[in-house]
Amino acid sequence: MGDVAKDLAAGTVGGAAQLVVGHPFDTIKVKLQSQPTPPPGQPPKFAGAMDAVKQTISAEGPRGLYKGMGAPLATVAAFNAVLFTVRGQMEALLRSEPGAALTVGQQVVAGAGAGVAVSFLACPTELIKCRLQAQSALATAAPAAAAAAAPAGGAAATVTATANAAAVKYGGPLDVARHVLRSEGGVRGLFKGLVPTMAREIPGNALMFGVYEATKQFIAGGQDTSELGRGSLILAGGVAGAAFWGSVYPTDVVKSKLQVDDFKNPKYSGSMDAFKKILAADGARGLYRGFGPAMARSVPANGACFLAYEVTRSLL
Repeated sequence: MGDVAKDLAAGTVGGAAQLVVGHPFDTIKVKLQSQPTPPPGQPPKFAGAMDAVKQTISAEGPRGLYKGMGAPLATVAAFNAVLFTVRGQMEALLRSEPGAALTVGQQVVAGAGAGVAVSFLACPTELIKCRLQAQSALATAAPAAAAAAAPAGGAAATVTATANAAAVKYGGPLDVARHVLRSEGGVRGLFKGLVPTMAREIPGNALMFGVYEATKQFIAGGQDTSELGRGSLILAGGVAGAAFWGSVYPTDVVKSKLQVDDFKNPKYSGSMDAFKKILAADGARGLYRGFGPAMARSVPANGACFLAYEVTRSLL
């Protein structure tokens, strides 16, 4: 098989492994990121990651932790195939001669190039995923916020009913896509949040692939990493995943906030407006809401992804 075909196949397998291992953590991350700021004197819907897990399982069963998995699962082949194939082609361009090992700096450049390409696939996929993951939290928070904002003795019931009507309920990934295409600006609506998606994927993937290569070379004691065992690949992939999320997490919070924002009555006018309002409402902590689940996910999920990629590619 040619290098492109190998990267396509191995990237697909790696992405599937990453998704299966990491999706429950991602669901909790998005729920924590997207829950609205509670009215004064009221507690937030979720007290923390473990509380979000308990409430999700109580309300939706264990399947609730995998809500929204259909969209990324349907596109995981394309997403990871593009990521690893573009990275592979960038590697070929950067090599001084065929078969030569790349430096850490060259892996950073290759990762950034791959990040540009995958942003255009990640944005609509994650918009659909985030809408499905966050809808239960948003639906229950809207009536409480509306009732708190209603005039005393006034039309609280009317406001609450309006809030309930505004909380769109989706039947699945295709239902989200149909709703966005019909009611939120067509195809353009599916790319809401593209700017913060690119601001996450380009530097995040640059750092991730650079750290992955640096960790492998450190373990191997040199540039030749071909003899590393599976445990070393899992470790290098886990460290690389942690580097990705540790470096770009606030950008991911802004992306999630924009993607679940109400289209007809938006709270945010853009990425910078969302950033400023998150800081004003919740301080710097607001930009790291859900950080624990994201980091807990990154190590095993990315370890599984890189291991599956490397093993699959070596077998082809």
